[in-house]
Amino acid sequence: MSIPLEDLSVTHHNDVYSAIDPAIHFGQQTYKDKVVFVTGASRGIGQEIATFYAKAGATVILVARQSAALDEVREGILKLVPGAQLATLVADVTSVKEVQTAVDDAVRKFGKLDIVVANAGKAEPMDEHHSLTQEDPDDWWRTMEVNVRGVYNVAHFSLPYLDKTSGYFVIISSSAAQMRAPFASAYCISKHAVGRLNEFVKIEHPNVKSIALHPGGILTAMSARIPQVAAYLTDTLQLPAGTTLQLTSGRFDWLNGRYVSANWDLEELELVWKEKIIANEALVSRLAVPVEIP
Repeated sequence: MSIPLEDLSVTHHNDVYSAIDPAIHFGQQTYKDKVVFVTGASRGIGQEIATFYAKAGATVILVARQSAALDEVREGILKLVPGAQLATLVADVTSVKEVQTAVDDAVRKFGKLDIVVANAGKAEPMDEHHSLTQEDPDDWWRTMEVNVRGVYNVAHFSLPYLDKTSGYFVIISSSAAQMRAPFASAYCISKHAVGRLNEFVKIEHPNVKSIALHPGGILTAMSARIPQVAAYLTDTLQLPAGTTLQLTSGRFDWLNGRYVSANWDLEELELVWKEKIIANEALVSRLAVPVEIP
């Protein structure tokens, strides 16, 4: 990145703040007539993002592997948003056929897709048993499959529909995409890889706005398996949900093809950094070579 992340000085947030306050979207039903497809929607971040879109008037398709968990989320949303337009589809994102069926069923039922949130993910505990040589190779690769192939599968089948609506493709990434954390190679590599995939979506599907979003440090069922980082996971589920609503509102389309953190104050990012980010083609994956190396 031409602008190092550590130099990107903006206010950091742990919860909903004024620039992403969802109240206006809820009150004005901003997303009425929009169809939103969310994977990994049976809990945590995916569940909260789906709930926010439902509150904002969208038709929401909840996608995950477990039917019972999806039904529970659906009932929970209906209690908060009586009359919400919801559908549940069972699919493992690593299965080409299941993802294709889910996407096609969603479009067959609702006629289109406007927003797709590729949220399903996987992480392993960070300990010596999960080093490159100690972890079971199949388990290591399974993390790669869920986090990379899972996102690719959803992109492959949904992008043609998003092209038609000039829609949004949001990849739930991680700050780990920019790190080299010991004993977390599969997770870090996979999140780094989908950041580059995000850039290819912009290049190959110019009608679609695609963003790789770090959701913040959130204690979810997945992250709870990593006690070394649990103390740092103090952000709320509402932070990425509110951020996602704003990123798909039209105002921040200039972030298309880039990595964004939900912790960053979006208004400051726009007012202070927008011109520099665009001019330097920043917030994308790039090899930084010291000038003294020939």
